[in-house]
Amino acid sequence: MITYIVSPKKRKSQIDKNIYGHFSEHLGRCIYEGIFVGESSSIPNHYGMRDDVVNALKKIKIPVLRWPGGCFADEYHWKDGIGKKEDRKKMINTHWGGVVEDNSFGTHEFMKLCEILGCEPYINGNVGSGTVQEMAEWVEYISFGGMSPMSNLRKENGQENPWKIKYWGIGNENWGCGGNMRVEYYSDLYRQFATYVRNFDGNKIFKIACGPSDANYNWTKVLMENAGNLTDGITLHYYTFTNGWNDKGFALVMNESDFYSTLQKTLVMDELVTKHSAIMDTYDPEKRVALIVDEWGTWFDVEPGTNPGFLYQQNTMRDALVAGINLNIFNKHSDRVRMANIAQMVNVLQSVILTEGEKMILTPTYHVFEMYSAHQDATLVESFIDSGTTGTKDIVVPDVTESASVDALGNITMTFCNLDIHNEKEIETTLLDFNSTDITGEVLTGVMDAHNTFAKPTTVEKSRLKTIKKTKTGFLVTLPPCSIVKVVAKA
Repeated sequence: MITYIVSPKKRKSQIDKNIYGHFSEHLGRCIYEGIFVGESSSIPNHYGMRDDVVNALKKIKIPVLRWPGGCFADEYHWKDGIGKKEDRKKMINTHWGGVVEDNSFGTHEFMKLCEILGCEPYINGNVGSGTVQEMAEWVEYISFGGMSPMSNLRKENGQENPWKIKYWGIGNENWGCGGNMRVEYYSDLYRQFATYVRNFDGNKIFKIACGPSDANYNWTKVLMENAGNLTDGITLHYYTFTNGWNDKGFALVMNESDFYSTLQKTLVMDELVTKHSAIMDTYDPEKRVALIVDEWGTWFDVEPGTNPGFLYQQNTMRDALVAGINLNIFNKHSDRVRMANIAQMVNVLQSVILTEGEKMILTPTYHVFEMYSAHQDATLVESFIDSGTTGTKDIVVPDVTESASVDALGNITMTFCNLDIHNEKEIETTLLDFNSTDITGEVLTGVMDAHNTFAKPTTVEKSRLKTIKKTKTGFLVTLPPCSIVKVVAKA
């Protein structure tokens, strides 16, 4: 029996809804075919956006969407993606698959997508191959309502009023595909570019600097020293492989060692966030600057027979657990982590949705986001679990991870991940100074490689949890093996 104690009166940081954000890059079939099919497509759409995908994303309350990359961002020149579609420049996407990018999905289409979804747009500007003028003009084109060349150009292209844009990234992975820069050089470039990312007409931009990859703690230190006072957030990128960059493994081919190794690797996220946050605390003890984990998730070798540059992979219960583990970690660190964007939204890496022509399926990861959506903008509360360990002889991981929050109505949401693929876990929960007569739950479970296909789209989906028993001080709950469970105790 595992003891779990929740103290709803000991409230901590707000869990920013943007922790449940997403990422869409011009990569493989993420944008084209996945989100955007064009207005002339036989697939039902509005403004070229697939109705089925849009409706599914609305259901999980997607709060923020990052675009156009990724590595693509630092070779993207925004003026190629405006105006009449037939007049837009075509290019080869040299980063991803060597296919033709026709720029039919550009700034206007992205802003329309965010409007339809009801989410905040997060644009990542080009530092690697772009100029200060180019980025400054993009901000002006989007958000300036007065008389200027860029404002007039926007109006000529059909958007009379300026848009509101809050989140703006100044470069992406500039330590790698964004220019192979040293942090000293990038931090000076950031200072220059950020100066010209201006606020127009009451629009206040949240400026985001390119932060570190993985455990590059020196990048965080130097960036905070040189530009911390000029930024609102810095990014962190960390992907989960089966073993490492040269041994990513496959999404559908795994043994127990592969399964637990993957979970062990994703649990490193807690160490990374803790250590990068500690460095940021040195320069920013009031936690003004957000840590934004705007690329995270599993990265396996592509599915056999697919373009290796499209990064298409299937999605299993193992991916669902990776999602649940990371979201619990972000919740626990919500004092510093105020946005995260899973990579990527559709058809690329750890997607929540897969499409194939007119068909669409929801992945196990999608159902995790739907279950966890109750945490959005709720308040983290103090919780303690005396979980044990599971794994193999050589790979040991915690058997259960969790997080708990309370919403504006006083309802408590608790999310659990049972990492043990063989054994259920019985948890005795105490809710301190809290009495609820209505305790319900949902569960997502299956064998470690369980997944949905276009032929069998509902193999893995959430269902009502029947193993909850109310007690005098809380409740008893049984977590099935290899599962994600949400329990809600209503006030």
